[in-house]
Amino acid sequence: MAQKIDEEALAEAYNRALALEKSGDVDGAEAAYRQALALDPDDHGGIAVRLAALGRGETPPKAPEAYVETLFDQHAAAFEDILVEQLGYAVPMFVRQRLQTLGLGPFKRLLDLGCGTGLAGVALGDMAEDMTGIDISENMVEIAHDKEIYETLYVAEVEDFLEDNDDDPFDIITACDVVPYLGGLEALFFGAAENLRPKGLFIFSAETRSAEELAGEPYRVYPFHRFVHSPDYIRERLLATGFEILEMQDINVRMQEGEPSPGVLVIARLA
Repeated sequence: MAQKIDEEALAEAYNRALALEKSGDVDGAEAAYRQALALDPDDHGGIAVRLAALGRGETPPKAPEAYVETLFDQHAAAFEDILVEQLGYAVPMFVRQRLQTLGLGPFKRLLDLGCGTGLAGVALGDMAEDMTGIDISENMVEIAHDKEIYETLYVAEVEDFLEDNDDDPFDIITACDVVPYLGGLEALFFGAAENLRPKGLFIFSAETRSAEELAGEPYRVYPFHRFVHSPDYIRERLLATGFEILEMQDINVRMQEGEPSPGVLVIARLA
């Protein structure tokens, strides 16, 4: 039976932690965050990534599922306004442009991982006969459903879906803005390979920093509570999983506190 959460105590500890962090009291913030985490072991507030960003906890292998689900459920209604209009997010259109420039497509079956409200589905809708969308947020999937652009939609965590899926393989898999919520990429890359037909394409965006900035680590949680990755780590993991890299292009993924967030758009092909 799931543990009942003391919502009032959790909110008090979490809000106190946020206030202490904002004031610069890192010790006090850590203590309050750990109190909140003890009250909510599933970590709906993303405390694991917050502690890692403060340098007060180990870097988790990925953002807690409960946190990602809660975050996007809460922001679903305003998601497109925040991401596109305020943060300048245009990765789905970058994907379309690069596919057209490289002469790739059209496609029979497309899988859109982390489909959200359907931004990639809208951008690529005329390039695929059949589109399947996956997202962990039920509220996001409901909005995507209303757009009537996907033939099939699932509410699921992407790595779990890739591991459990037994449908026909896909010609192309997209993952726009998924990698920043994952640390280790082995499960994602292996799952993509298992769900692609031979020579199928895997296209995704990632936020990146140089090996020097990451002090030799393959990935790290940055202050904005998203994972940044070393391009070398991305490249090594793709090649080790059986992909060839067609293109790894530098892009501005989004604006973050008024500054560009550097990243890459990767187009890989299964060998």
